Amino acid sequence: MKNNQLNVSNTLTGNKETFIPINEKKIGMYVCGPTVYDFPHIGNARPLVVFDVLYRVLSKIFGKNNITYVRNITDIDDKIIESSKNKKISTDDLTSKITKNFHDDCKYLNCLKPSFEPKATEHIEGMISMTKNLLKNNYAYEKDKHVYFSINSFKNYGKLSRKNPEELVAGARVEVSKLKKHPLDFVLWKPSSAEDPGWDSPWGRGRPGWHLECSVMSEKFLGKNFDIHGGGLDLVFPHHENEIAQSCCANNSTKFANYWLHNGYVTFNKEKMSKSLGNIVTIEKMRKTINGQVIRLALLSSHYKQPLDWNENLISESQSTLDKWYTQYENTKEDVLNEDLLKPLLEDINTPGFIAKLHLLFDKASKGDGSSKKLFLAGCKLIGLLEENVDTWNKFKKAKSKIDEKTIVNKIKDRDNARKKGDYKLADNIRKELESSGVSIEDKGNQTIWKYK
Repeated sequence: MKNNQLNVSNTLTGNKETFIPINEKKIGMYVCGPTVYDFPHIGNARPLVVFDVLYRVLSKIFGKNNITYVRNITDIDDKIIESSKNKKISTDDLTSKITKNFHDDCKYLNCLKPSFEPKATEHIEGMISMTKNLLKNNYAYEKDKHVYFSINSFKNYGKLSRKNPEELVAGARVEVSKLKKHPLDFVLWKPSSAEDPGWDSPWGRGRPGWHLECSVMSEKFLGKNFDIHGGGLDLVFPHHENEIAQSCCANNSTKFANYWLHNGYVTFNKEKMSKSLGNIVTIEKMRKTINGQVIRLALLSSHYKQPLDWNENLISESQSTLDKWYTQYENTKEDVLNEDLLKPLLEDINTPGFIAKLHLLFDKASKGDGSSKKLFLAGCKLIGLLEENVDTWNKFKKAKSKIDEKTIVNKIKDRDNARKKGDYKLADNIRKELESSGVSIEDKGNQTIWKYK
């Protein structure tokens, strides 16, 4: 299917461009994976599903054997160390537990396994080597056992976010340190205390900075210049900006990844998700009450570049669509696709446009059109849907709450406390969370009555 031309929005240039691989037989895609300090939430699920669909589309066009998809796991980070101390378990136990949970989430969302899934802790030697290289060529400096990359040594710094360093400083959430020559200089290596994870290095026992790992692992598996780098919009700055800087300087090149794709933010009932608002919905929690295909379809209902608002209506609509679509389910291995059906996906992975075409094919299939049915089933399969049989789907079809009574009572207490403090936003979010889990509540005087829907 190599005649199908794929166009993608490239953050690096700000334009929609025709995807032209470096080598059609060796297409490389790197996507930033999870930092395994806590259970992944619905915001983390979006890039998982978005780039899984891109991987499927690339495989369809160029052949799966010609695509190398790398998605890393960050298993050493300050957040991990802090979380392990709070939970009073070792960092190894924490990262093992969260990594297993992440893999369960991937399976639940029907995401294909990447070609490689490197862990940061497995590539410390490479990170030390790249840091040495950057120091040797005056792109970095050492101060008090810390090694920092000097952003002034890279003339194109800010090109990805299309801002100059002064603008970036003004709106930046970057580490503040008196050791840095410039506020945006970022750490390549930092010292570790005796009780924290650390590795021996020329600068003393320590650990790598977050940005360094992706540069080292992408180079190992994909080379110094590769095709596509993906991730969430929140990673454009500073993470991806810093990757470009250190990789280009370490490799004495002007190119790192040719195409940069970023998915938009996820909000919860039109509010930013945050722990303080109590509106973070983990994938693990959804696994108990909702079929993964519902979540997958909901995540694909908006164009990946646009914001996505996560709410009860979105879940209900996706559930209803799949209930309907499953009436045409058939276990077929035929892979009949045509250019007209593929067109939306070839135009910057336009999944809403593709889903609209699936609706039209479903209507025709329901009227007995056999060729439309084949196309419909193949189209669903391409984006990872209708891959369970009808019996399995029906078992999970009407997702009922599995939240135990103790949890419900505790949530209602949290809501009551929030209302007493005047934090009505938190109280409302707790109510919405209970409703999305199949629990309705009603305030009667000073008492809150609840029941399963």
